[in-house]
Amino acid sequence: MKTPYFLFNFYLFLNSGTSNTLFMSEETKSVCEEKTYEWIYNAYSLTLRNFIYYKCGDLQQAEDIVQNAFLKLWKNCASIIFDKSKSFLYTVAKNEFLNEVAHKKIELQHQVHLVKDSTNITPEFLFEEQEFLIKLKRVIANLPEKQREVFLLSRIDKKKYSEISEIVGITVKAVEKRMSLALVILRDQIGNI
Repeated sequence: MKTPYFLFNFYLFLNSGTSNTLFMSEETKSVCEEKTYEWIYNAYSLTLRNFIYYKCGDLQQAEDIVQNAFLKLWKNCASIIFDKSKSFLYTVAKNEFLNEVAHKKIELQHQVHLVKDSTNITPEFLFEEQEFLIKLKRVIANLPEKQREVFLLSRIDKKKYSEISEIVGITVKAVEKRMSLALVILRDQIGNI
């Protein structure tokens, strides 16, 4: 019979010379103790890295964020209860990831403004663009409700057809059909989008 993974880790922990830490009460364990900190790192670093990696898709970024989270844990070890160390790490890592995303959005907006400022867009183009957007909004608003819902979920919220299917409670084929009908109406009233 195969030993469950957590029991194997428990066995390794007991035999690693830190078994006395395990039997201390949770309130008396200090995150500032090197062996306790090391145990926390070994217990949570990989799953925390995977958690962030699944969010960002960049292994190096995920590892950097995890490293910073553990650094913050060490710097604040005196004020963090052992029981709260895992939630502290996940909160710090998630917040750092969100801060990086917000920073990248600002950088992209700045780059877009630089590109817009460097192009020679005429006032006539801007006026035509504004008229087109007004017409587009009006045509979308006049779509039948079911088609409008699917179209906006797909094009504005960037949902996949399978996600729309779950949200709306219809099959993927029905989503495809509604989207097709919406695009036919839009092409008829506005032209090829």
